[in-house]
Amino acid sequence: MFHTLPYKTKQFFFVLIKLSIVVGAFYFIYQKLAENEGLEFSTFIHFLTENRVFSLKNVVFLLVFTLFNWFFEILKWQHLVASIKKISLRASLEQSLGSLTASLITPNRIGEYGAKAVYYSKTHRKRILLLNLVGNVSQMTITMILGTIGFAFFVNNYDINIDYYKLVRFVFVVIVIGALGLLGIKQDRFRIKGFSFEKVLKFIKAISAKTKATVLLLSLIRYLIFSYQFYFLLTIFGVEVDYLRAMMVITSMYLLASIIPSIFIFDVVIKGSVAVYLFSAVGVNEISVLSIISIMWLLNIVLPSIFGSYYVLNFNFKSFHEE
Repeated sequence: MFHTLPYKTKQFFFVLIKLSIVVGAFYFIYQKLAENEGLEFSTFIHFLTENRVFSLKNVVFLLVFTLFNWFFEILKWQHLVASIKKISLRASLEQSLGSLTASLITPNRIGEYGAKAVYYSKTHRKRILLLNLVGNVSQMTITMILGTIGFAFFVNNYDINIDYYKLVRFVFVVIVIGALGLLGIKQDRFRIKGFSFEKVLKFIKAISAKTKATVLLLSLIRYLIFSYQFYFLLTIFGVEVDYLRAMMVITSMYLLASIIPSIFIFDVVIKGSVAVYLFSAVGVNEISVLSIISIMWLLNIVLPSIFGSYYVLNFNFKSFHEE
C-alpha cells in the first residue's frame, strides 16, 4: 500500500520520520537532564564548576577519550561489514552515529539493528542484522570477562550484603532458560528474522577467525578507553583511589549495569544507581559518582548522537524504492 503512494508523498513521510527521530532523541536528552531526580541539573553544573571540570586541559583530554572510543567502534563496524561489503571509514561513521541517534529511546538499543540495516539493500539487510549482533556480543563478552574478574576481586576485598539464596536461584533460572534455549536451537523451531538459529550459528562460523579476533581486540580497546576515562574523571573530582582499586569497581559497575534490561536513554540512571552502591564501599561520595556518570553519558552518548542527528536528517531513503 505504501508503494502505491506518489513519490512526493513518500518523501514527505520520510522527512517526517527523520524529524520525529531527531526531535524525539533531543526531547529525551532534555528530559533526562532537566528531570533527573538523583541529581538536579543546577546542582550538577555548580558541582562541575566548583571542581574545575571545565578547564581547557580537562575538556581536551575528555574529548580525546570520547573521540578514540567512537573511532574504534566505527572501525569495528567497518571490519564487520567488510565480510559482505567493503565500506569506507566515513560510511561506517555515518552508519554508527546515525544508528545511535535512531536507537537512543529504544529499549536496550534495539533500534540500532534496524537503523543500520536500512543503509543496505534488501539482499544484505538480514546479514547486517546478524553482523550488528556479533559486534554487540563481542563488546558484551569483554564486559562480562573483565567485569567478572573485577567483581570477584571486589567481593573478596569488601564486605557487601549479598543475598546468596536469591543469587543461586537467579543462576538456576538462567541455566534452565539457557538449557531450554539450546534445546530449541537443536530442534530448529525458533527463528530470527527468517533465519533459524542453525543458520545464524552457521553465518557466525563463516566469519573469518581474523575478523572475529580483530572485532574482539577493538572491543577490548574501547573498553579500556572508556573505563580509563571514568578513572580520569575520578581524579578530576579529587577522589583518592589507586588505579587498580578503581578499575575493580568500574569493571564491576559495567558488568552489573549491562545485565539489567533498560531503555537506553535511562542507562545513565541504571549505571548511577549501581555505581553509587559500589563506590560507597571505597568512600566516594554520591554526588561525585552521579556527576561522573552524567558526564560519561553526555560525552559518549549525547555528544555522538548530536552529530548522528545530522546523518539522520541527511539520510537518503532512495534505497527503499530501488528494488
